[in-house]
Amino acid sequence: MVNELPPESLRKTCDPNVMRCKTTQELAPLQKIIGQERAVRALKFGLGIRDQGFNIYVAGYPGTGRKTAVKNFLEEIASGEPVPPDWCYVNNFSNQYQPNAIQLPAGKGRAFQDDVKNLIEAIRTALPKAFESDDYAARREATVRGLEKQRKEVIDKLNVKAQQEGFIIQSTPIGMLLIPVVNGKPLKEEELLSLPQKTKDLIQEKRERLESELRNTMRQFLDMERKIREEIKKLNRDVALYAIGNLVEDLIEKYKALPEITAYLKDVQNDILDNIAQFVKRGETREQMPFPVPWMKEVPFKKYEVNVIVDNSNVKGAPVVTEFNPTYPNLFGTTEKEAQFGALVTDFTMIRGGSLHKANSGYLIITVEELLRNPFAYEGLKRAIRDEKIVIEEPQERLGFISTKGLKPQPIPLKVKVILIGNPYLYQQLLTLDLEFTELFKVKAEFDTTMARTEENVKHYAAFVCTICQKENLKHLDGSGLAKLVEYSQRLAQDQQKLSTRFAEVADIVREANFYATQEKSKLVTGSHVKKAIEEKICRSKLIQEKIQEMIQREILLIDTDAEKVGQVNGLSVMGLGDFAFGNPSRVTASIGLGREGVIDIEREAKMGGPIHTKGVLILSGYLNEKYPRDKPLSLSARLVFEQNYGGVEGDSASSTELYAILSALSGLPIKQSLAVTGSVNQKGEVQAIGGVNEKIEGFFEVCKAKGFTGQQGVMIPASNVQNLMLKEEVVDAVKAGRFHLYSVKTIDEGIEVLTGIKAGERQKDGTFEDGTVNYRVDKQLKGMAEKLRVSRYAYRRKEEERKLTATLNSFTISERLTLFQKAATTVCQLQKACRFLRHRQSH
Repeated sequence: MVNELPPESLRKTCDPNVMRCKTTQELAPLQKIIGQERAVRALKFGLGIRDQGFNIYVAGYPGTGRKTAVKNFLEEIASGEPVPPDWCYVNNFSNQYQPNAIQLPAGKGRAFQDDVKNLIEAIRTALPKAFESDDYAARREATVRGLEKQRKEVIDKLNVKAQQEGFIIQSTPIGMLLIPVVNGKPLKEEELLSLPQKTKDLIQEKRERLESELRNTMRQFLDMERKIREEIKKLNRDVALYAIGNLVEDLIEKYKALPEITAYLKDVQNDILDNIAQFVKRGETREQMPFPVPWMKEVPFKKYEVNVIVDNSNVKGAPVVTEFNPTYPNLFGTTEKEAQFGALVTDFTMIRGGSLHKANSGYLIITVEELLRNPFAYEGLKRAIRDEKIVIEEPQERLGFISTKGLKPQPIPLKVKVILIGNPYLYQQLLTLDLEFTELFKVKAEFDTTMARTEENVKHYAAFVCTICQKENLKHLDGSGLAKLVEYSQRLAQDQQKLSTRFAEVADIVREANFYATQEKSKLVTGSHVKKAIEEKICRSKLIQEKIQEMIQREILLIDTDAEKVGQVNGLSVMGLGDFAFGNPSRVTASIGLGREGVIDIEREAKMGGPIHTKGVLILSGYLNEKYPRDKPLSLSARLVFEQNYGGVEGDSASSTELYAILSALSGLPIKQSLAVTGSVNQKGEVQAIGGVNEKIEGFFEVCKAKGFTGQQGVMIPASNVQNLMLKEEVVDAVKAGRFHLYSVKTIDEGIEVLTGIKAGERQKDGTFEDGTVNYRVDKQLKGMAEKLRVSRYAYRRKEEERKLTATLNSFTISERLTLFQKAATTVCQLQKACRFLRHRQSH
């Protein structure tokens, strides 16, 4: 039974009246994610649960609006959540290599930074004034004077003692020396050596006594000097504390609710009191450098700066951060370095926060492809989520490649919801290869590429278009434009009952249609503009298709679109070029002969066939064994090939085409070359659905159009693919005019009837097929081939046995031959007697 499809089933049109609006300007912009109910439910669950490990993997293909939809969804939820705190790093005065992290209320980080900066500036002004005052000078002079007086008394006393013993005390660069005096004149070294020994011994004895007292006196001097320094230091500290105490106390009072801040301010105060000189010497002349270095005068005061790495002063609600380049430094922060005199130096003021710092207590969106492309980023992210803290360190240090001493900032507690966006394949790979993945990303939100074509979803589609027009200031679409856009969405979905959720491609068509409407100075984008945008987009990418059609038209590539031929069928395949796919007809031929090889795939033998195509060819042998050789072995050697194919074959959509070629070759019935065929087949002879049905039909249509319509051309497709038809209007018009035809089949028998015009034939009760049918001819041919193969194999075996017997006899002597013949004759006589005896017993 031939089932030719009516034009109405080839394309599902959209009635502009369904939109219930004249233009999209009358609609309200879209406020939610459409067509992704499952994904939205998963997102709500993943964002609502706060337990560790319930991070989200958003699985979907590019162009489905995953990133935009997820970001808008998160921003809507995050707007009602509290703003997270600010974070800053400050100097650790006990260990400068381990800066401390301080948490402040949202928006207070910059204020605290400015307060500390103003404090240091005020101190740098106040301290020099305090130490330049007359009061300080008087107190310092009084302190020093009293101690100097005591020192002078000790020195005078020692001098009197030395003079009484005949010595004077002389100060030298190496210390104090005792010089003997004779007759009021100090002795030189030569004069001392010339004295009598007794005199020298007496002088030496006196010197030793005096040196002992001198050492005691020197110890007193050192104690006095230490006491002077301590007194001056205490004085300086008291004066400095008096000068800066109120400044620091005011700041401590302001931040008294934050213990970390008050502790830090006290540390700052103590450090300033311990390093008063760097403030007081502010105006002193420094050693001039051979070149200007303006930053050097600020170096001593950098340790008092506050480095704000997270500033949420302008954030409303919880932060939603999208990291487009998730390198290790961009995610976890880094410690920058600068060159000074040929060396790289750093300090806590050069610590920079990463995306995790910005998204802390909020949401972080990362593209999986980019995350996996950057070294150390994925492992570092897992570690941060697992440990619930952000550690800023060089990845080389973590791996042990660098052992130089550097900063180790205090880790910051992490509480973030990470949303990874990637395709389903990467999700399966991570699930299989990474044992930790399921523990850290327990929620999967999968975005579909299609949604049901309901009246409600069509309205949402129109609202989506309204949103684009308003956001990008495009011309609005009228009812006809919206209808064409919905039909284009159905074409993208390859289904009459579905709409595509590849919103990026739909949005591009809206933008292109707006361009053509602007050129024509139209106030609205109409259906003609949308149609032109679609056609122009295809035209820009169909160069390869036109080249192939030209080669077919010039008969460089051999494709027949009329006449009939045995063992030859027009097959259809889809060639993808990334942004464009088109149908490409191919000639499929089959040759048969005697043999036991079965169906041989030349593409596979030449290593040009993929595994799915190979499977499809092997199924053909299963079908032939199931259908025909019930009383005979399958004695067939059939070879299949895609003629003029040099790029390989993959997929099983041509398996029915190859089977039709084999049946034609076996039955001797010619196939109509005006028809092209697509569809896979199973071992029971059922024709199964395939992909790219629209592209395949349109591809053969273009070839027929180029070579000229005859009114007999068409395409035969699986019946299960009728619901996927969204053909171009040109094809539908040709079908309406009777220039082109489409047929749907469910079984191979239905298909062979369409291709040959001969009834397929049902198997009768005696196991045979109806006389004159296709199956009858095939079965008869297979029987004849089986018999021929049996006879030929028997004749070959008999001839081979005779050859072997002759060769054996020729190897015997004459006497051996006579003995052999006598034994054979005796054996024959015995066999004859045994047969007569058996017949005799059987008769009784």
